[in-house]
Amino acid sequence: MNIREAKLKGLILSGGRSTRMGRDKGSISYHGKSQREYLRELLVPFCQEVFISCNKEQIHDLDGFAVIEDSVEGQGPMIGILSAFQQDPGVAWLTVACDLPFLTQKTVDHLVTHRNASKLATAFHNPETGFPEPLITIWEPEARQSLLDFREAGYLCPRKVLINSDIELLEAVDKEELRNVNHAHEYETVIKKLEERAIFNKAF
Repeated sequence: MNIREAKLKGLILSGGRSTRMGRDKGSISYHGKSQREYLRELLVPFCQEVFISCNKEQIHDLDGFAVIEDSVEGQGPMIGILSAFQQDPGVAWLTVACDLPFLTQKTVDHLVTHRNASKLATAFHNPETGFPEPLITIWEPEARQSLLDFREAGYLCPRKVLINSDIELLEAVDKEELRNVNHAHEYETVIKKLEERAIFNKAF
C-alpha cells in the first residue's frame, strides 16, 4: 500500500533557557553565522517552510525568521513540537535542536531520503545513548496525538514517545553529527574539530 507523504516543514528547536551554556545556544556562531541561521539553511532545501521554535523572551531577537512561540513555558522541546503541530497539524515536522554544531546536509538528506511516512516518526539510533535521537527527527502528523497523550500522562521527553512507538529507526551516517553541545567550555574544542573536519573534507 502506498502511503501519501504529508508535506514537510522544518522546526529548529531553540526555546530552551540555555542555563548550562550561559547564553542563547541558537545565537552561537560555529560556522560564521548563528546556529539558527546555519540550521535554517540546512533545512530549506528539504522543507516547504522552516520555523524557529522559541520562548516569548526570544521573539525580539528573531527579526527575519519565521517563528513559532512555545504555547506553554518551561516544558522543553516537547512543547515546541506540539506548538508546531498546533499551528499546522496536517504536515510532518522535521525537528532539529539548535545545539548540534556538527550537523551537516549529509545527515539531513539521509533522514529525509529514508523517511517512512507510514510510521509515527523517522529518527536516528544514537549509538552514544543506545536510544532514538528525538531532536533530529521527522514527526508525521499522527505523532501529534501520541505527543499529547504522553504529555497528559506527565512525560515531557520526546525520546520516551519514540521508544514506545512504531517508528522508522535509522543508523547514524556519522554519530558525531548527533552530538549536542551544552556547555560554554566546549566551544573552543568544537571550533577546532570543525576546522579539522573542513581541512579533511577539502583534502578528499
